[in-house]
Amino acid sequence: MKIKKGFVLRDVCGEQVIMGEGIGALDFGRLLCLNETAAWLWKKAEEMGDFAVDSLAEALCGEYDVSAEQAKADVAAIVAEWQKVNVLE
Repeated sequence: MKIKKGFVLRDVCGEQVIMGEGIGALDFGRLLCLNETAAWLWKKAEEMGDFAVDSLAEALCGEYDVSAEQAKADVAAIVAEWQKVNVLE
């Protein structure tokens, strides 16, 4: 999977938010606030291009002190939220 074109992470008044730009803004019409870890995962997903839950979980383990099982569960949950709001393809 990958992040859909037209969606970006921005700092808005000290908050990390996903927002649509261009056509993405018309279809999305909202802001999605991310905590520090979720924002880090978004940036890592952008770097990877195509990504999977397992690859993001592995990267998370390399950056934070978290078990592989917990990382996979946390990444799966945030990716599911991103899919729910339709910012991934």
